[in-house]
Amino acid sequence: MTQQSDTVDSTVAPQPQGGAAPPTDPVNLPTGPVSVAERRTLTRDRRRVLLAGSVGQFIEFYDFTLYGLSALTLSALFFPGVSPTLALLSTFAAFGVAFFVRPLGGLFFGALGDRYGRRPVLYVTLLTIGIATTAIGLLPTYAQIGVAAPVLLVLCRLLQGFSAGGESVGAPAFVFEHAPNHRRGFWLNITLAATALPSVVGGTLILVLSQSMSAESFEAWGWRIPFIIALPLSLFGLWIRSHTEESDAFKQVQQKQLAQKKEHTPIRDAFRENWLQMLQVIMVMGLTAMGFYFLSGYFVAYVQTAGDLSREASLLANAAAMLLYALVLPVAGLLGDRFGRKPMLIVGAAAIAVLAVPAFLLVTSGSFPLAMLGQFVFVLAVCTYGGGCYTFFVEIFTTRTRFTSAAVSYNVGYAIFGGTAPFIGTWLVEATGFGASPGVYMAIAAAVVFLVLVFTNIPETHPLKRTRTSGAAL
Repeated sequence: MTQQSDTVDSTVAPQPQGGAAPPTDPVNLPTGPVSVAERRTLTRDRRRVLLAGSVGQFIEFYDFTLYGLSALTLSALFFPGVSPTLALLSTFAAFGVAFFVRPLGGLFFGALGDRYGRRPVLYVTLLTIGIATTAIGLLPTYAQIGVAAPVLLVLCRLLQGFSAGGESVGAPAFVFEHAPNHRRGFWLNITLAATALPSVVGGTLILVLSQSMSAESFEAWGWRIPFIIALPLSLFGLWIRSHTEESDAFKQVQQKQLAQKKEHTPIRDAFRENWLQMLQVIMVMGLTAMGFYFLSGYFVAYVQTAGDLSREASLLANAAAMLLYALVLPVAGLLGDRFGRKPMLIVGAAAIAVLAVPAFLLVTSGSFPLAMLGQFVFVLAVCTYGGGCYTFFVEIFTTRTRFTSAAVSYNVGYAIFGGTAPFIGTWLVEATGFGASPGVYMAIAAAVVFLVLVFTNIPETHPLKRTRTSGAAL
């Protein structure tokens, strides 16, 4: 095995005044010769980190996605007595509430992660989201305790969102800091591909349960089972993470700060040094957030209400689409490593703008094969964009403030665009009577992002593709 030449991370901080060279950001690999035994240990440790990050992302998004997959059931149990559309809108409003607390979670856990390390924070976030999801599965319904039921449901969603604000960024940042420079996109996209698998696993589990028991039994207690198993999954994830170590990049930053006896204030430093990059990440990640949560949090209910397909057919079509997402996203990451992040962003945004409306028309056609084809088309466009964005949002920041900066900006983008996507999609269909109207909304957003990418100074963050002119903006 050959040694990777990853001695210095080429991600740079803002250009200091006076023309001084920008500071470098150390990465995980040591300098100097490395023995065969050390290389093997390094490879094994890296694989553990990749597994731990991927498992954590799976569990977090299993917990978060399960709500969207169960939206119609939850609307009937927690928001009865109103029209089905209003009940579904209320359910998706509760879905969106969790996203608006995610930036607070990102700020809280990001600052802790930049000060004390990624690992201890990732233990807390994973356990918290598991507890909150299991609590949803144990909640009494509106018929049992009245209005307190939806209130408790919203509180559980708030706890989910707060913990997800740290987990959703902490795990990718942890993997990024262990990854080889020339394979960052591939490693990050493997980790993020795990976020699609919960829709496959959760959808399949709901499908099996709903088919193996009567409708009355499923609505009485069967729907609870997927939520209740979230806590055991979280405990398994904690066990996996206990076999990892902090990256050398973070250790070096900590040692430097101790040696210089500098006060490290991650929140202040993040906003003072990275405010422009944080705005860029909000915009870039907002588009992929919208696409992902249309896929994972909306399409199951959307295919049933706007496409007139059964719950079983909609779950099956969505599970197939999310499985394709999990397979294609790492390939897109490899392409991002080969061609750079910004070309993937531009091509992906253009593809979404062109293909969103046709894809949504297919999804609402009333035909199962066409509904599946529509989701496949949408997945390919979104994954192309993901070949750039999922590495961009952590690569643009240096190690010292990476967790805080990325967590705040990522979660703000997801709150504004991802958390609202199912609600806006449901409202658009009801208000316009046009089944593909959410696709028009998606296409317009993608066109705006495309223009911003082409005509503004969004930087190329790939360490081997960036030019000095674009890199100086970082």
